[in-house]
Amino acid sequence: MKLSSIVSLAVAGIWALAACSSPKEVSYQDKTLPAEVRAQDLLSKLTLEEKTKLVLYNSPAIERLGIKQYNWWSEALHGIARNGSATVFPQPIGMASSFDREKIEEVFTAASDEARVKNRLAAESGSVKQYQGLTFWTPNINIFRDPRWGRGMETYGEDPYLTGELGMAVVRGLQGDPNADVLKTHACAKHYAVHSGLESNRHRFDAQVSERDLRETYLPAFKDLVTKAGVKEVMTAYNRFRGVPCAASEYLVQDILRKEWGYKGMVVSDCWAIADFYEPGRHDYSSTQAEAAAAAVKNGLDVECGNSFSALQEAVESGLLKEEELDKTLLRVLTERFRLGEMDGESPWDNLDPSIVEGPAHRALSLDMAHESMVLLQNNGVLPLKAGQKIALVGPNADDAEMLWGNYNPVPKNTVTLLQAMQQRVPGLPYLKGCGILDAQYKPAPSGRFAAFAEMTEDQIKAIAEQYGLGVEDIKGFVRREQEMQQSFLPALDEAAVLKQLEGIDIVVFAGGISPRFEGEEMPVQLPGFSGGDRTDIELPDVQRRLLKALHDAGKKVVLVNFSGCAMGLVPETETCDAILQAWYPGQEGGTAVADVLFGDVNPSGKLPVTFYKSVAQLPEVEDYNMEGHTYRYFRGEPLYPFGFGLSYSSFSYGDAKVKGKKLIVPVTNTSSVEGTEIVQLYVRRPDDAEGPVKTLRGFQRVTIPAGATVEVTFPLDKETFLWWDAKAQDMKPVKGNYELLYGGSSQDVKTLSYKF
Repeated sequence: MKLSSIVSLAVAGIWALAACSSPKEVSYQDKTLPAEVRAQDLLSKLTLEEKTKLVLYNSPAIERLGIKQYNWWSEALHGIARNGSATVFPQPIGMASSFDREKIEEVFTAASDEARVKNRLAAESGSVKQYQGLTFWTPNINIFRDPRWGRGMETYGEDPYLTGELGMAVVRGLQGDPNADVLKTHACAKHYAVHSGLESNRHRFDAQVSERDLRETYLPAFKDLVTKAGVKEVMTAYNRFRGVPCAASEYLVQDILRKEWGYKGMVVSDCWAIADFYEPGRHDYSSTQAEAAAAAVKNGLDVECGNSFSALQEAVESGLLKEEELDKTLLRVLTERFRLGEMDGESPWDNLDPSIVEGPAHRALSLDMAHESMVLLQNNGVLPLKAGQKIALVGPNADDAEMLWGNYNPVPKNTVTLLQAMQQRVPGLPYLKGCGILDAQYKPAPSGRFAAFAEMTEDQIKAIAEQYGLGVEDIKGFVRREQEMQQSFLPALDEAAVLKQLEGIDIVVFAGGISPRFEGEEMPVQLPGFSGGDRTDIELPDVQRRLLKALHDAGKKVVLVNFSGCAMGLVPETETCDAILQAWYPGQEGGTAVADVLFGDVNPSGKLPVTFYKSVAQLPEVEDYNMEGHTYRYFRGEPLYPFGFGLSYSSFSYGDAKVKGKKLIVPVTNTSSVEGTEIVQLYVRRPDDAEGPVKTLRGFQRVTIPAGATVEVTFPLDKETFLWWDAKAQDMKPVKGNYELLYGGSSQDVKTLSYKF
């Protein structure tokens, strides 16, 4: 019997027991009853108007029944965002470089602790506003299939298996014990489905992919979070899928999510996505707002982020939607509110000390996570830096705290930039910015979008924030980012002047790359290399490239620290730089983390969760969502740096693996004099499947190996190892046949063993 059937029988049994054993009526106010029983009773007491309001993301209070106001929209991409100060952990693409399930679960356990504290304090103040709730629209588990997508930094990389494994860790950290009477918070798997750019056309784009690409690449992480981790919310994407907006796709929501996977949780819309159904120039799917709202509810959407559901009462009264269909949606909504303890205003986390928010333990965890996110791409021996060397720090990202925060970020009270961290280590450290992120000639005119905010009083800003559903810190952040963007451009580069200031310097640490001011979600940015938050190329901006070459030609040893949320084309830099460290957007402790790696206090262990291509010339068209040519799994050329690649100050060698029972045992030796951590990777290939992936990740383990020691790393060889496309089933199944097991320290540096499953 399916679990869903058992649950339904159990609920029916509880109803019967309640009716027989007690003369009093079952009440939604009875805390001893199961959440669904309480929700069913409460549902029966609501008017149609009240029902339509309770499925809004910013649902109002129903005072006559004691229902509090609740806002479903909160953010926790890498820390509790838009809700005052909180700990800022590294951007997800950086956390993915750690390949560390356990550490990521720790991060989101800390984040959910901070969320519970903030929610309790807000409730005690008498008003829980937007971003102060317990339902977080994270993680983003879309596949980062193309480095030009601006929101790729929010994801866990380009591989479905890695994304699923790390996404499940996020869910465990946020939600806590799935069997508990009260859930800690909600996580949300987004954006379902086949969504990974471009930002400029997401409101009108129709994603067309084969069933194989859908099931093999775009859906596995969602299936993992639903069927294994018990994620409580799934967010539908803006785009259409095979001609139908994702929120209205019966195939995605009803056939796959609800029926195949047995999902009983909530489905929510992306913000104002239902308006795309009917607004001109978008999906052209519905004629009116009421038709769009009805279509979404009929397809199982439970909460809308936006205002289209304000037409639900009209939809019911005009016959577009049955009230029973709305009831089905609302029952899920009310059940989850009871399960969060939000209706009762109490939870097991009510005694958490507010001092944990951005406290020493969480900042230490942020630093630890940032250490693991660093990926050493190149090193000719210049690293680690040594005492007594004549070092200077140069570059536009050396002293930029906000860049370290990434996007969808908290605003911390304290941030350590690379300049601050290196000044603590090198007294009198020479520092100069040297150049802007981009050339001065491309400086845009001030947009004025947020100029008015800069002159507003605090009360005026609060009023605007409430009007648009934003936080005060959001608006202040908009102003700061506008001001900082203007400072990203310096006067034209004068290499001679820069080199003169660096006389006597042997090693230059260059803090370069790009910034979350230029890449991200639907941004009003049109500059060479950037468009609307996406990238049009992947090259390091030319002004930085010219300065790095000048430093190299002047005989300086150059260490490039590249800050970005995406893979970069760094072919010239492999010639002009002696070392390259990929730092991503590493959070509030990012400066310390980078310095610790540069000076050898931390041995780098991160591996790339995406392919670094040589240039966009190696990529298919960005709007081609078919997987051929995209990501290491279907890319048949030679990358600059492959998926899974990352150097260490240690060196490792792999012995010949052996199969013992249903396990693969891989011997790994640290051949250096330095203890180090290696991420051992297992890939699978099916030689007789010419249309399938070149290889695909099926296992990984972080192992710390003492100098000179050998460890044996064990991988299970089970049905999930050999999930493969089954054409007859039109789905991923454990497929019998001949395989190759590829194991090593990256997707390219592997040894091969034949295996028959």
